[in-house]
Amino acid sequence: MGGSAPRRDRHLPVETTSFVDRRGEQTEGRELLARARLVTLTGPGGVGKTRLAMRIAARVERTFPDGVRFVQLAGLHDPALVPVAAADALGLHDHSRQPPLDALVEQVRDRKLLLVIDNCEHLLQACADLAAALLRGTTGVRVLATSRHRLGLTEEHLLEVRPLPVPDPDGDLGACPSAADGYPALALFADRAAAVVPGFELTAANRAAVARLCRRLDGLPLAIELAAVRMRVLGVEQLLERLDDRYRLLTGGSSVALPRHQTLRAAVDWSYELCTEQEQLVWARASVLAGGFDAEAAEAVCADGERGEPGVSPAGGRGRVRSYEVLEAVAGLVDKSVLAREDGPDGVRYRLLDTLRQYGLDRLRQWDGEESAARRRQRDWMQRRAAGFERAWFGPGQREVVARLRADRDNLRAALDFSLTAPGEALAGLRLAGTLWFYWHACGAPREGRYWLDRALAASPGPTRERARALWIVGLLAGSAEDLTLGLGRAEEGRVLARSLGDEAEVAHAEYVIGVLRLFNNDVRGALDHYRATVARGRVPGQHLSLVGLDQVELACALNFLDEPDQAAAVCARTRRLCEEHGEEWVLSYVLRQLALAHAVKEDWEEAERHARDALRLKLAVSDVIGIGLTLDLLAQTAARRGAFERAAVLLGGADRVWADVDRFRWGSKALGATRRDSEVRARGAMEPTVFEKAYECGAALGMEGVVGYAVEADTGAQQQLPEPEPTSDGRAGGGVRLTRRETEVAQLVAEGLANQQIADRLVIARRTAEGHVERILSKLGFSNRSQIATWITAQR
Repeated sequence: MGGSAPRRDRHLPVETTSFVDRRGEQTEGRELLARARLVTLTGPGGVGKTRLAMRIAARVERTFPDGVRFVQLAGLHDPALVPVAAADALGLHDHSRQPPLDALVEQVRDRKLLLVIDNCEHLLQACADLAAALLRGTTGVRVLATSRHRLGLTEEHLLEVRPLPVPDPDGDLGACPSAADGYPALALFADRAAAVVPGFELTAANRAAVARLCRRLDGLPLAIELAAVRMRVLGVEQLLERLDDRYRLLTGGSSVALPRHQTLRAAVDWSYELCTEQEQLVWARASVLAGGFDAEAAEAVCADGERGEPGVSPAGGRGRVRSYEVLEAVAGLVDKSVLAREDGPDGVRYRLLDTLRQYGLDRLRQWDGEESAARRRQRDWMQRRAAGFERAWFGPGQREVVARLRADRDNLRAALDFSLTAPGEALAGLRLAGTLWFYWHACGAPREGRYWLDRALAASPGPTRERARALWIVGLLAGSAEDLTLGLGRAEEGRVLARSLGDEAEVAHAEYVIGVLRLFNNDVRGALDHYRATVARGRVPGQHLSLVGLDQVELACALNFLDEPDQAAAVCARTRRLCEEHGEEWVLSYVLRQLALAHAVKEDWEEAERHARDALRLKLAVSDVIGIGLTLDLLAQTAARRGAFERAAVLLGGADRVWADVDRFRWGSKALGATRRDSEVRARGAMEPTVFEKAYECGAALGMEGVVGYAVEADTGAQQQLPEPEPTSDGRAGGGVRLTRRETEVAQLVAEGLANQQIADRLVIARRTAEGHVERILSKLGFSNRSQIATWITAQR
């Protein structure tokens, strides 16, 4: 369910420079979004589409209870990853084997949100497919796109983003100098010039020259900004004179103005030629760094190194950049507004605008071998960084590792894509994808992990250690009920290969996954025997400590499921000491949850709640969405068993909302399902139906961080004030039960006598999805067969 009270997650990029005017376009954009579900801002590069889209989105966020999310595609080049990037921006953590677009639509079907998709022009078909699926598969999702070209959908409404208007320097300004105040192009130039020349402002003496300069630049914001930074060394008249000289050269002396795209190219050319040779090389090489990057990445990718092959300078001679020269060049490019400086989780980061990145790539491709060399350096740097993070993962820096990997995800994608498309690089791609196992698993990126691992396995079929590792990771990332058997087969294949290679560490890793999948397949006794053996064996050389700890967590889990809480608590005590010795938090959060579960099995509800709250705090810190869902389920049960029924209902609503981003059916696990059912049955039985529904809806509306905050802070004896849910058009079942819009549709089709496959065909969804809806309806209504649904629907009419 979508959560009916405002959550308003924006997730928009932070603006690092002031925004100048465009009030008319902002108003028009808001009005278009009010009546259309797909609005595309079109216009040439450098015209300001992204900034305008961010402004419009910020102004309309109050109308979207489920938030505003931003999908940046500039650093993405694989069309298959467009729905994955969208799901990532939406905070979805799909584990199913459904096509990614189908899974995304299913998860946001009942939500009301705005998705901003930026820089669509190089992935037009994939973006059009994403927008079409959202428009036709949901009712509350709207899309605001930016692109140099329209997406081509019939539902699309276009807003052309034009260059900033410029006054006639010999007309308007001559008659009334103050008229310049109404022209945003002049205001933009003055704002950016004042940043490099403190105190600069428009005056009667310089207005005409500034207007002439902005007109020469066709009012393009990026071109104006690039020109303004030259005010550090030139006056306005000098700047205009040199620009006029350049344009006369480009036009062969003709007075005919350059086309707009050539105007921008000329402005960028001019900026490039004013750079030092080192700055030019760093600009070109940094263009392979997708998204943002830090100083370490710049040095690793842009420097030749003491023994590296020199690059070819733009003048045709031999040029090179040593590592100690890179940061000086980066500083120069920041001063020239080529690189944007921004804050990141690891300190200062840098970013190239897409237009300037493409320009740098064009330059890089003029020099034989430079692009592949730079991309290989970028990939090798990502491998070294990933390996360092993997070594540090069982330690005190997990929160920072999570933040830094998420900041670098575009660069990880670029490195993997290069490895899997360039000849002879596939094994390196398999190695990088495998090194990132903890990121795919712990940081909520299972679908993307499987995508890269599947590609890498297909591209590198040889019997290698890298392949053995990739096979068990694919098993680890299995989550949906229909995927568990396939995952188990992959993990067992990985174990066989690792044994044949004599790699005991990878054998141990594969065995951890095999046990997990047995547990999720409800083979609890088999999982118990399996983990008793692996824990008794002890750590083998090279085995990652996280997986050593997780072996013990799963042993405790199996013991709890089989009503052996004291043994489970003893296992948890040992594992807790291991985690605390290393300052580790992610595995520790699972240990604390199992400790809470052990107390719950003993019906020591107060201690169970205390340990579960401690677990939940850690899980939020490392963004462990699955762990948050699991722990909220347990806290709902402890609340219900302690008689805090309203709190239990709130936590149930919050847990279901979190699970909706993963798998609303909790992978079909009997144990997980039993915990949830116990809480709901007890809370519903003790509360008036309308009171339960109100509390449940409030929990669903809190969002993940909100419900975690409620769960860890609220006293079971005194409820926090919760947001009032807004009215919705969802179907309401007897006894206060609420069906979602989609569930109401499915129930009506059941009443018409349609089978699951017919329902799937009618609604254009997967058969498994239709089956899931029917199961959910039966559970909500307390019915045991489809005829009862039909009878109930007839009664509602």
